[in-house]
Amino acid sequence: MEHTLIVAGIGPGDRDYILPKALQTIESAHYLVGGHRALSDYAKESQETYPVTGKLSELAEWLEKALMHDDVVVMVSGDPGYYSLLPWLKKRFSSVKIEVIPGISSIQAAFSLLTEPWQGASWLSFHGRMPDDKDLIYGKGRKLAFLTDYEHNPAYIALYLMERGWPKETEAAACEHISYENQAVRRSTLEDISHLDGFGESVMVVIG
Repeated sequence: MEHTLIVAGIGPGDRDYILPKALQTIESAHYLVGGHRALSDYAKESQETYPVTGKLSELAEWLEKALMHDDVVVMVSGDPGYYSLLPWLKKRFSSVKIEVIPGISSIQAAFSLLTEPWQGASWLSFHGRMPDDKDLIYGKGRKLAFLTDYEHNPAYIALYLMERGWPKETEAAACEHISYENQAVRRSTLEDISHLDGFGESVMVVIG
């Protein structure tokens, strides 16, 4: 019998932001994979779980064994189509049937917090990578959104953009811990954000 690898987006964090189909699939899973926080929030004692770490080769071995017995649900934060494990899973398990359940991306949630539409925005990432400079060219009215990390935080990105011609008075915002009780939003200008401390793993939105 062919078993399915199900990749379920769990949204930005809080349970109120997860789609009912994803939640139902997660709760009915026998084999469940996810980050430590996701497993803490969603896993049940009756489930066999595996925490996602940087050791993907070990994860692949566990998935191979689990798929021999049943479907496996892999939880990913936000939406599976945006900088998640999905590309690696598709490549590593190319012969396995894969199902994807979408989730609300943290970038979608950030635009909602700012009451701004996101159509036309460029979704990029500084989280463990650097965008191409050609994708960062200034344009009046242009919108950019970034995932950040502790090294490339909003302050770093603000300076990076100003060095590449973005006006210092450009509107910018940093959103951290979206949907959680300690959610924080700082909305100001690139110049102000360039002095902002923290907001390591967050979303930054820039509106030219």
